[in-house]
Amino acid sequence: MKKFLLLLLLYFPLITLAQLRNGLVTDKTGEPIDGVTIVLHHADSTVAVQISKNGLFSFQQPFIGNYVLTLKAVGYKDMSKAIGLPMDSVTIMMISDDKTLDQVTVSASKPLIVRKIDRVIFNVENSIVASGATVWDALGRAPGVQTRFDSGVTANNKGVVIYMDDKPIRLSGEDLAAYLRSLPSDNIAKIEIMANPTAKYDAQGGAVINIISKKPKGDGFNIVLSAGYTQSTYSSYNPSMVFNYRKDKLNVYGSYGYSRRKKDHTENEYVIFDSPENYSDWRNDKSGIRSGNANSYKIGADYNLSSKQVIGILVNGYNGNNSRPNQVLTTIVNNYKPLPDSILHTQNVSNGKVYQYSFNLNYKIKLDTNGRNINVDVDYVPYQNKNSQQVDTYGTLANGNLLSDNYHIFTPSNQNIDIYSGKLDYTDKFWKKWTFESGLKYSSIRTRNNFDFYNNQATGPELIPNRSDRFEYAENVSAIYASISGDVGNWSFEGGFRGEYTRTNGQSMVLNTNNQNNYFKLFPTLFVAYKMNKDHEINLTYNSRINRPEYWRLNPFKSYTSPYTYLEGNPALQPAFIYNGELGYTYKQQYNISFYLRRVVDYFSNITVQDNGSKLFYDTQRNLDLSQETGFSASFPIQAASWWEINNYAQGSYRQEKSGYLQARYDYHVWGIYLSSNHAFTLNKAQGLKAEISAWYSSPTIQGIYKLARLYDVSAGMSKSLLKGKGTLRLAVNDIFYGNAYRIDVNYENQRNGFYEQNDTRSATLSFSYRLGGNPTAARKRTSASEEEKKRTQ
Repeated sequence: MKKFLLLLLLYFPLITLAQLRNGLVTDKTGEPIDGVTIVLHHADSTVAVQISKNGLFSFQQPFIGNYVLTLKAVGYKDMSKAIGLPMDSVTIMMISDDKTLDQVTVSASKPLIVRKIDRVIFNVENSIVASGATVWDALGRAPGVQTRFDSGVTANNKGVVIYMDDKPIRLSGEDLAAYLRSLPSDNIAKIEIMANPTAKYDAQGGAVINIISKKPKGDGFNIVLSAGYTQSTYSSYNPSMVFNYRKDKLNVYGSYGYSRRKKDHTENEYVIFDSPENYSDWRNDKSGIRSGNANSYKIGADYNLSSKQVIGILVNGYNGNNSRPNQVLTTIVNNYKPLPDSILHTQNVSNGKVYQYSFNLNYKIKLDTNGRNINVDVDYVPYQNKNSQQVDTYGTLANGNLLSDNYHIFTPSNQNIDIYSGKLDYTDKFWKKWTFESGLKYSSIRTRNNFDFYNNQATGPELIPNRSDRFEYAENVSAIYASISGDVGNWSFEGGFRGEYTRTNGQSMVLNTNNQNNYFKLFPTLFVAYKMNKDHEINLTYNSRINRPEYWRLNPFKSYTSPYTYLEGNPALQPAFIYNGELGYTYKQQYNISFYLRRVVDYFSNITVQDNGSKLFYDTQRNLDLSQETGFSASFPIQAASWWEINNYAQGSYRQEKSGYLQARYDYHVWGIYLSSNHAFTLNKAQGLKAEISAWYSSPTIQGIYKLARLYDVSAGMSKSLLKGKGTLRLAVNDIFYGNAYRIDVNYENQRNGFYEQNDTRSATLSFSYRLGGNPTAARKRTSASEEEKKRTQ
């Protein structure tokens, strides 16, 4: 607090000399309105234009005399107000206009992509190729975001924590992908990508992606119905609904989505075991189906205790089941022979069920009309994952005779996670242009994992105790943060610190290991922007963050997929620390270019290990020394015509990965480029007929010892407004040239392996949505207490 007061004293003379003319735009409840276009007129001339940020705007030029302000915003009536300048401040209340909302929905005047100083906003509802499918599909359409073959997500080459309406999703890996595939993208208003999150957000993860859902707004009962049908090799479908009831002080809202997904899956894998005694080439041809059913639902209520107090409850739920049958044909060639020595036939069937619930209690009080408020959240998140896997392998020699050693195992597992968390946030505003935020948070996580290993004998299953395990992991994080943001003349500033004290304890009963960690880390954040004039702005960003391993990475249990391959975690895995610096330039608030440096210390990743003597091949986790990247990113939208909007994005990088690994070291360097271009066409505005083409390309890159091949995607779609603008019909074709297939190779010391995987991404989707009642808008943002913990579960 002393530093904060000192900062205020230093800036006070500058603020006084600046003689600020401040304005605030609110709705009838007193909530600030973001994105309002404010135009200052004198006589018949326009002298200045502003866009409100958190409801605030200002005109700092030495205007004197009588002027007129005109204000325009989506969903509100246009209005004018006469003012006399100079003046200290003005507060303007805008009135909502449901009719205007309907008209705007048809014309879709909102930009597809909006770039701000701290985030990029992708308006999903305005994208044809992103709408009508699932949230997972829409996520892959957001600028700079990639969804990977292993169900991972990156933004600007950074690992991410994914939030839904400012609340983290407590899933990771395949569970996260399955959950997002259960949510129809028609329920989503926009996706916010924050490459450098502020101190208010948990320090976990390199970047934050916040998915903002639609929520019908207006008195009475409102509902949005939608359904999508996708055809790839097999068919999938996903109906959904969003509803809202608002009357007087009470607002009740919710949603439900169901998905039935069935996808083809093929993979070609190779492992070359090369030793002085023998050379052996193993080729695995895998084919299978990825299918599953999922239900996702949400119900919440807000009640206004008074004009300044609101209390709310929110319950989210997700349950799903999945099935992954695989047929694997392994051809083994020894010592460069022209014909195989033996062939292994493996049937691997994995079935799983996931249950997750999230209970949130929220209380918010406005202490005054200047923006001073307190927000309290309490959360409880229970999670359960049940999985079973059966592997049956038999082999034949080159002459067709059966091998004597057959392999039949059954491995059921059960994971239970309980997350308790609470947080308190305080916000204060000074001179209407400075904001101070601070808060406290505590979270407690306990995960219990049971894994059993059975040999399937003719007489029945036989438990193998030394291959089974009981693993328990506990984590407690206490956090405190403070930040200040505001403007002084042409300078904009936001800076803060977040301190987190972490205690962890992981115990394996079978291995008799106990891994403990206790550490405190301080994470600074700084944003500085200098506006040279109305067209040119320079900005500087710095922050540091932490990446804690997901819980499944810590589990030492060995999950066998064949007699010679398995996966295992590493209970000794340590968190990675991320340091980001960025210098950027913005022209006319539209065109951006930035140069960045990112350094990750103790970077962890999955790695493959092959034993060339025993012919074992497994995947495990470990900390690597360093991952460092320098590069640039640029965005340049083009309004080619009144009916043609283009959004272009480019990112170039020079990446270095180095570490000790096995008995040697590697030091890899690679240049990379990521390009994306989206073209939106208004073919007939009166009839609501639109089209869209999007494309992206990612050059070859590296991840630890892995070398990843190029990827690309071209998709297109059309949409038509129906039923007086309340209905929308969309047709989209995704990954037309099937370029979104993964190839990874390892060629390091005596490690030579890789795979090529296709996930049935080429598809066509037909969808329809219909709105009853008011117009859907973004849901009320409410940051719950349970932050990044749920994202790390599986």
